[in-house]
Amino acid sequence: MLNKYARAFFTRVLTPFAALLIRLGVSPDAVTLIGTGGVMAGALVFYPQGEFFWGTVVITLFVFSDLVDGNMARQLGRSSRWGAFLDSTLDRVADGAIFGGLALWYAGGGDSITLCAVTIFCLASGQVVSYTKARGESIGLPVNVNGLVERAERLVVSLVACGLSGLHAFGVPHIDILLPIALWAVGVGSLVTLIQRVITVRREALEADAEDGDDASATTTAAGASARGGSERA
Repeated sequence: MLNKYARAFFTRVLTPFAALLIRLGVSPDAVTLIGTGGVMAGALVFYPQGEFFWGTVVITLFVFSDLVDGNMARQLGRSSRWGAFLDSTLDRVADGAIFGGLALWYAGGGDSITLCAVTIFCLASGQVVSYTKARGESIGLPVNVNGLVERAERLVVSLVACGLSGLHAFGVPHIDILLPIALWAVGVGSLVTLIQRVITVRREALEADAEDGDDASATTTAAGASARGGSERA
């Protein structure tokens, strides 16, 4: 849902900014690299110290680079396999920094091994969810399923909860409970999404293997008939 509606909205909003960067001579790859660096800095500097509000502000400023770089590439007519690869790879790096920063907090000042484990699970399951789709597509399957919680949902839920939880430092009572709830929700949602994608890939793989088997049988039958016809004419 977020990929369908929110991405389209922000793409329209950010198009003038992308056009400005193009006029200034900035490349899409540079925007991708700077955006990822900003997200990593915000997550790994602020989150391990429990500074969730300011960390989320910094991350939010840079996370939109994921939309800006693609917008720039389309305006330039230079969409490429390399750009898609770089963007996807650095997305995984940024996700790792966000959940890694939260895990460091819970392993240290947050003093919760349980939530540290949940955060690490969110990190690992998110990476595997992305891998299942990429691997399925690499072996020729369409992987026609999105799943309950994709990357956009993981980031929005986690970052909104982080930002709001950070308001506890400004005197808002009990709001810090939102982050643990969000992490549990993301963890469960990612597990469900992983199961959905594995089931879909298995079904599509079995259907593809069955079609290949039917094609092979048809080819063998046709070859045999041709051979018999040739013998009879001889």
